Amino acid sequence: MRAPVQLDLHLPNFNYPGIGPEAVFDKLVDIATAAEAAGCSAVTLMDHYHQIPPVGPPQNWMFEGNTMLAGIAARTKTINLGLLVGGVTYRNPAQHAKITTTLDIISGGRAFHGIGAGWFEAEHDAYGYAFPSLKERFERLEDHLKIARAMFTQGQATVAGDRHSVADAYNNPKPLRGDIPILVGGSGEKKTLRMVAQYADGCNLFGDAERAEHLLGVLAGHCETVGRDPAEITKTAMMSLAVAETEEGVKAKVQGMRDAGLPADRIANTFAGTPDQLLERVGALRDVGIEGVTFSMPDVHDLDAIALAGATLAPVLNP
Repeated sequence: MRAPVQLDLHLPNFNYPGIGPEAVFDKLVDIATAAEAAGCSAVTLMDHYHQIPPVGPPQNWMFEGNTMLAGIAARTKTINLGLLVGGVTYRNPAQHAKITTTLDIISGGRAFHGIGAGWFEAEHDAYGYAFPSLKERFERLEDHLKIARAMFTQGQATVAGDRHSVADAYNNPKPLRGDIPILVGGSGEKKTLRMVAQYADGCNLFGDAERAEHLLGVLAGHCETVGRDPAEITKTAMMSLAVAETEEGVKAKVQGMRDAGLPADRIANTFAGTPDQLLERVGALRDVGIEGVTFSMPDVHDLDAIALAGATLAPVLNP
């Protein structure tokens, strides 16, 4: 069961021009349904407690991701939903598996389970969560992956882990498809990609085509070691994009980001181009083995921008 994220609209920001708290949920529904109509296979939210750099200042709005995904699930019909990705340091594995199963039931079988080792230490300090060593976080991640799969597929789950365990735990009703795809976020070569090979149905990588080619080679090596076919794993790359029909429109998009006060590094890391230029960038990723993209858009509040991105990318990534 591969992760259904070949074309994923990722939503890291919830402050939209002219939209107050009373209207923001409806705006998110409009964004998700626009992505659905544009041919996106998934919509994802972050799993954070306050905004992260370089997306925006910490006081910007941030929702509890699973709760918001459940609301969006009830207002959409076909698009898949998940966190990109859950933080293992503040997500108990058994509880998180039950939450994702609940989302699967609400959505009619459209949930996937995103999880990663966690990284934002200041957030842990602010909200009272321990931020253990990287070694311990990866131990927690491996336990989480074992427990989540057991909760999704076994009548009663029993897993004795190093940091987390379950004993005869129920997760009823079961996911509608009999299991739920698991996606691991991150590009760590020794541990993260080994866990992708061993446990996951999807991965989301960072970097350009050259970097992606290297990481996919590392993943293939781990798959060979554990006896896994790499074709069973959906391999995607993360990107921020701003697309316009003309060069003049592209320049206007970039200026709009500056006028909106977006952090300079966020602007610098956003690919701004025409549909043909975007296809060239994505084509370079596909040439090295990347199958899909998870993309965010600084102007995601503009539903026409979502439509253009989908019209450009869906025919090649989610035909």
